Amino acid sequence: MGRTLKRRNADRRPTLWWAVGAATLILSLVAIGIGVRSPVRSLAAPAPRPSYTTVPVAPPSQFLTRSIPVRLIIPNISLSAPLTTVGLNSNGTVQVPPTVETPGWYRLGPSPGQDGSAVILGHVDSYSGPGIFIGLRRLVPGDRLTVLLANGNVAHFDVTSVQQFLKTSFPDAAVYRSRGFSALQLVTCGGRFNAAKGSYESNIVVFSTRVP
Repeated sequence: MGRTLKRRNADRRPTLWWAVGAATLILSLVAIGIGVRSPVRSLAAPAPRPSYTTVPVAPPSQFLTRSIPVRLIIPNISLSAPLTTVGLNSNGTVQVPPTVETPGWYRLGPSPGQDGSAVILGHVDSYSGPGIFIGLRRLVPGDRLTVLLANGNVAHFDVTSVQQFLKTSFPDAAVYRSRGFSALQLVTCGGRFNAAKGSYESNIVVFSTRVP
């Protein structure tokens, strides 16, 4: 509902308050126009991301500050390994770690413990033998994942599910996008091995949620 301005007579000239109000309105419209034109940079992902439903955001005090993760520990599969970082290839797909012994944190997303989905990728094997993530398929809900950060913080996560997806229908949004809380996804290859292409046809994804 708007407000009605009272005037003493119909032909009275605008007062100083009218002038101030008009100037304020003009400045507000200019500010809105600038905001609309400002570029918004979205998180890069390996493929176009479908829509998703968010959940309530946890209080900021529950999140850790951004810091490079330096080690991943998964006691139930006897894994303790230093971490490297990965980004994007020139074609927009996510890079894979350069060696099979070291997992890679996706540096264009949140770090483990921040608000959002942190992602760590690793190889399942190679022609020379097992890779660092060979045991991911054995994880079950409730298993603990621990990430040591460069600033001294430690982030703990509990596995919520372990799922397999064909690479042709990889769930980019579920893996890379924020769902309103601190999550960690581990990604490796799995499923049927296509000998002709020399690669696996699926991905194994471990979904986990941070334990405060």
